Amino acid sequence: MPELVRRYVKTSFVFLVAGLLLGGYVLVAEFAVGRYPPRLFITAHVHLLLVGFMLMLVMGVATWMFPRPARDDARYRPALAEAVYWVMTLGTALRAIAEVAAGLVEGAPLRALIVLGGSAQLVGALLFVLNMWWRVRMPVTPPPPAR
Repeated sequence: MPELVRRYVKTSFVFLVAGLLLGGYVLVAEFAVGRYPPRLFITAHVHLLLVGFMLMLVMGVATWMFPRPARDDARYRPALAEAVYWVMTLGTALRAIAEVAAGLVEGAPLRALIVLGGSAQLVGALLFVLNMWWRVRMPVTPPPPAR
């Protein structure tokens, strides 16, 4: 398994644990303590699980499993794949942290950080699609011999 793919998968597991811990806090706060948590905690929980865990796990596995580009095909760029990983990771972490913080204290700077993190997620996902688009094809291997 390539190093970038391992990072995607392990990072997705970190986001899974963070999302589950935040979800556990929300569950206990609402049903055991009787105090409904801020709405932004729910939003952070969902983004940690759906974007941080699911989407990044899918991106990592797709990067690993899709057919490799031909040697002379320069449309897929490994450096862009590396950049996408960092944009998605930092954007998701920033968004989740800013959403939790904004749930505790009100402030325009936190709202701007949420927008920045969400925009990074959007840009990262679009760059992923643009970079991987050319790898969605049949592999260049001969068909199995007829019996």
